[in-house]
Amino acid sequence: MNGRAKGLFITATGTDVGKTYVTGLIVKKMRMAGLNCGYYKAAISGADSIKESDAGYVNKFADIGQSDESLVPYLYKEAVSPHLAARIENNPVEMSVVENGFNKNAQEFDYLTMEGSGGIICPIRYDSSTKIFLQDIIKRFNLPSIIVADAGLGTINTVVLTAAYMKNHLLPIKGIILNNYAGGIMQNDNIKMIEAITGLEVLALIKHGDKELSITPEKLASFYN
Repeated sequence: MNGRAKGLFITATGTDVGKTYVTGLIVKKMRMAGLNCGYYKAAISGADSIKESDAGYVNKFADIGQSDESLVPYLYKEAVSPHLAARIENNPVEMSVVENGFNKNAQEFDYLTMEGSGGIICPIRYDSSTKIFLQDIIKRFNLPSIIVADAGLGTINTVVLTAAYMKNHLLPIKGIILNNYAGGIMQNDNIKMIEAITGLEVLALIKHGDKELSITPEKLASFYN
């Protein structure tokens, strides 16, 4: 491919549903197929170093080989939402810095996978001068999204609410990936109900410990814009 990378945003229904794990599986699948796919995240909180962070995990797991500084521009040690961590550590996110990092990666890769922070309604910066939410970043880079959710109890509510919020803010969604899938009547019904209510496809079911994503590289590539 030539020119600017195609991009895809990975969001979730909340914290600790496996968004980073799924992002790693996506990037790894793309790269193993010979597709030049990279990773980027605007801000990470709750890590002492980039290597020990979500970004470092994806970089190593997917064998990307990116430099620490290219993975994420803002790293916070406080394990709270980025907007609060930024306030505590006096290092607020600047959209221009996020944009600069994104654009550099967009010149290096054919596909760029951008991971969000927490759920879709996550404040990245919220102070008297500037307010930045994840939706602002998604719109700035014109990215379609995949929603990652847990396959278990309560997921119908969280997925439907997340999808409704995103649709209300005109954020295109390519589909849903359910993590921690174990089968059974309830989880299989969750799949049917989510698809029926949202009108979105459940793209993949990931069981605990899976090392590979069931989606083909060609289908994954088609999600990037």
